[in-house]
Amino acid sequence: MATAHETVTVAPDAGEYVLHHLGNLNSSGHPQSTMIDFSIINYDTLFFGAVLGASALFLMWLIARKATAGVPGRAQAALEILVEMVGNQVKTIIHNEESRRFIGPLALTVFIWVFLMNAMDFLPVDLLPLLWQKLSGDPHAYLRVVPTADLNGTLGLSIGVLLLCFFYNIRIKGVGGWAHELITAPFGNHPLLYIPNLVMQIVEFSSKTISHGMRLFGNMYAGELIFLLIALMGLAFPTLSPVGGSLLWLGHLVLGTLWAIFHILIVVLQAFIFMMLTLVYLGQAHQGH
Repeated sequence: MATAHETVTVAPDAGEYVLHHLGNLNSSGHPQSTMIDFSIINYDTLFFGAVLGASALFLMWLIARKATAGVPGRAQAALEILVEMVGNQVKTIIHNEESRRFIGPLALTVFIWVFLMNAMDFLPVDLLPLLWQKLSGDPHAYLRVVPTADLNGTLGLSIGVLLLCFFYNIRIKGVGGWAHELITAPFGNHPLLYIPNLVMQIVEFSSKTISHGMRLFGNMYAGELIFLLIALMGLAFPTLSPVGGSLLWLGHLVLGTLWAIFHILIVVLQAFIFMMLTLVYLGQAHQGH
């Protein structure tokens, strides 16, 4: 009977714990009922995204400022490896040399920026939320520190890529050339096919943008959720017997460490995939049908 009673009382607390950590600090003052709501501003996503974006730019500027032609330091060597890796990918996908002057640094910035936002998942899940609750004086204040675990944030990034695709379509092909492509591809140049072609183009741009943002969000949201579930193992320690609680707390440490190590691969890989898809979509904008 004691075990059943504990299950009844602990389960809602666990659910409330997870739901609270998945709530954003936003303009409505309460968690969003839906993932996408254009009437609500997620302040935490904007704040951490902006701070980490500025940090990425400052970090690259600081390393470049101290760069030397002699034996490079560790930071310079790491940045040079990244620059060379990104540069090779840009040359392979973007064949317009003038476009590469902007897209190359953009791709490098996107990779480091998304990596830093993903890496916020390595902080203890309760560290910054508890600190914010104490600073704000509200014990129920919400705060999410991983911008890429918010669909609003990742779709914002993918929409930015979409706007760049529009820009390069117009710049490379001209307004008339792109407009002609929108109504003649992919089915052919015939008046009866103009509307189907335009519909297919809209579907293509929409699907690429949504999948671009959803892919990053899905992986980071799942990783954040697993960290929360592992944290619950440690929080359940006081509700169990000394032996059972100690084993659960030990399991929480072991699983948390293993998942953090594995999550390093996810953090880096998702940043790389987002960058590569950005390059692919911008490369397609340079090509004609």
